[in-house]
Amino acid sequence: MEKLRITEIFYSLQGESTLSGIPTVFIRLTGCPLRCDYCDTAYAFTGGVKKNISEIINEVNRYGARHVTVTGGEPLAQSACLPLMTALLDLDYVVSLETSGAIDVSAVDPRVIKVIDLKTPSSGELNKNLYQNINYLSKIDQVKFVIGNHEDYEWSKQIVAKYSLATKCEILFSPVQLTQNPTELADKILADRLPVRFQIQLHKYLWQDARGK
Repeated sequence: MEKLRITEIFYSLQGESTLSGIPTVFIRLTGCPLRCDYCDTAYAFTGGVKKNISEIINEVNRYGARHVTVTGGEPLAQSACLPLMTALLDLDYVVSLETSGAIDVSAVDPRVIKVIDLKTPSSGELNKNLYQNINYLSKIDQVKFVIGNHEDYEWSKQIVAKYSLATKCEILFSPVQLTQNPTELADKILADRLPVRFQIQLHKYLWQDARGK
């Protein structure tokens, strides 16, 4: 039976994406091939506990929530992430996947809400973006740009235009906390009339950097 290495499973409010504010069970998988400069989950790079899919689902069921987010680390770095998400969908959960976009998403169940985090210049991992993943986006999916400075903003604008992202999916612009002033970013979005959704990480305002929140 396939097993996944799990850092934590917890119940909280979704802090990002178009599902922000919805009570959600989070499954945080261990491990990530990227090392973004602004990463806030480095504790998930190593360690964790191996669990099979039935054990994970039993734990998710205990919370009684309808929404599940599979995150990391980079969840797609573990191949068993794919059958896990399909099993959850078959149980009528609403499943979202938070992925860096550095790993092929073509095999992800089309019912999954993919939130692909295209890496901006300030991440230090710009060259890891797998742009062919854009071909597998649907209207339920989202592309997120984490913006730390003006260079990131201008680069993100160019990518949105180059790939006509507004015709494919929802677009999210999110400021790096303590690095990019959120008001300045909001003003730029309005001034440039961008077809994007501005978002702030809700959980960081409610619980700061507490784990399991």
